[in-house]
Amino acid sequence: MSQTKVVAGQDLREMFAAAGSWLEKSSAEIDALNVFPVPDGDTGTNMMLTMRSTMEEAYRAPDHSASGVAHAMAKGALMGARGNSGVILSQIWRGLAEGLEGRESFNATDLADALDKSAVIAYKGVSNPVEGTMLTVMKDAAAAARARVDAGDEDIIAIMEATVNAAGESLANTPNLLKVLRDAGVVDAGGQGLYTIFEGAMRYLRGETELMRLRKPQIIVSETPHVASLTAAAGVEEVPFGYCTEFLLKGEKLDAETIKKRLLKKGESLIVVGDETAVRIHIHTLTPGNVVQFATKLGTMHQVSIRNMDEQHQDYLEMQKDRLPTTDTAVIAVASGDGLADVFGSLGAAAVVPGGQTMNPSTKDILQAVESTFSDKIIILPNNKNIILTAEQVPALTEKKVKVVPTRTIPQGVVALLAFDYEAEFNTNADIMTKALAAVKTIEVTRSVRTTRINGLKIKKKQPIGLLDGDLVAAGETNAEVIHKLLDRLDLEKAEVVTMYYGAEAEAAEAEQISASITKEYPQLQVEVIRGGQPHYSYIISIE
Repeated sequence: MSQTKVVAGQDLREMFAAAGSWLEKSSAEIDALNVFPVPDGDTGTNMMLTMRSTMEEAYRAPDHSASGVAHAMAKGALMGARGNSGVILSQIWRGLAEGLEGRESFNATDLADALDKSAVIAYKGVSNPVEGTMLTVMKDAAAAARARVDAGDEDIIAIMEATVNAAGESLANTPNLLKVLRDAGVVDAGGQGLYTIFEGAMRYLRGETELMRLRKPQIIVSETPHVASLTAAAGVEEVPFGYCTEFLLKGEKLDAETIKKRLLKKGESLIVVGDETAVRIHIHTLTPGNVVQFATKLGTMHQVSIRNMDEQHQDYLEMQKDRLPTTDTAVIAVASGDGLADVFGSLGAAAVVPGGQTMNPSTKDILQAVESTFSDKIIILPNNKNIILTAEQVPALTEKKVKVVPTRTIPQGVVALLAFDYEAEFNTNADIMTKALAAVKTIEVTRSVRTTRINGLKIKKKQPIGLLDGDLVAAGETNAEVIHKLLDRLDLEKAEVVTMYYGAEAEAAEAEQISASITKEYPQLQVEVIRGGQPHYSYIISIE
């Protein structure tokens, strides 16, 4: 994969525009992570709306340098920040802007510096920073970027990959740092939003915009099991929540630090950020009138929101009585190759068991994944005909409810997971996913391990060969020739999407060339190329 050593201002804008759209796809799932006892609005929605305001300002900016775009993003985020998470996000963009000050474009070192600055300013904006929140995720992500740059890496894509990986690990660890998350068995919602934003930016830089259009972001699963019921928790908490009060204060010669000191004793979860002309204030208080009275003496209030969190909390508890957890059923997939593991993870698989052709996992391997997964209801996707029987031994070995959807190929596993319905119950989901398998055709391209004759084909050792839904039906001199022979055997009139997963031994350049040749011959098809990283198979291709 080619390296990216410099990013210009317009690409900075586009990468975070893509990140905002990526976040929007999962805002409802992030909302669902909002947990008792902090019913502070809807984190996913708040961050999404903050990102909209961020990017609207970025597109209005007359200065298209990296510095100009970053400053416009910071301004848009401050003016449109929603909720605690939105205000913190605005400070992350402020840090990015300060880190990129005066730069027409930026390199890996500049990016690491800017992320460091984002972490520092985000912490500074919160009156009582709490670990196990999006602040921690930002700090750990920035530290990973810095470590990669200090090791001599100049590739911005690699820096962003390190940032995203560290953010994901930090997010998964948030329940170990914050009891409320540990009790609820979920990760921090704001941290999830930040992870999703960074992941979206990374995917844009890697050229995966088509993949982003067809897929959904991964919701990181808590490593800690749910240990406290909502009912029990509700019985413990007797302190009133009060009112979530937030507004934009406009005036002259405003001093955010002085305002913060004056409001410290008026409530909790205080955030005061801004400049001399506009300050964003967020506070949880039992007496919002006192806060409003204080603020009106300093300037004019805009975008005022005062929400009764006690009512929100009661509504939340009532909603939970009739609602199954979003993680009621977990899906475990078998796949070989880090790229394919990322694909299944991004689609919502709770775990990916390493395995595939020539590396079949044992019953014990799959059972361990089942037992370590948070849910008591598990659907297994073997993704290989030789693993189906092994997977079918697992249900009898565990007290959990387990069903095996008999996926014989990676593309079947992908369409099965795409068909998963978060609102459907366990048995219905297994049926839906099984029925979805007929919607995809699978091409696999590898090299013959010996000279042979089979199915009317005379095959030489190491010659490229192709399988269609598991049947060896084509051979050729090149991978491209084999792929086109197999495509010619299919009725593609009703097909819409061709997805090519190129393996560990294939080159990205060749994959792109084959993709272009398919598009030329079949212009009605949408072709996307994804690094699968799988061994043995140069290409695994899905036709839907």
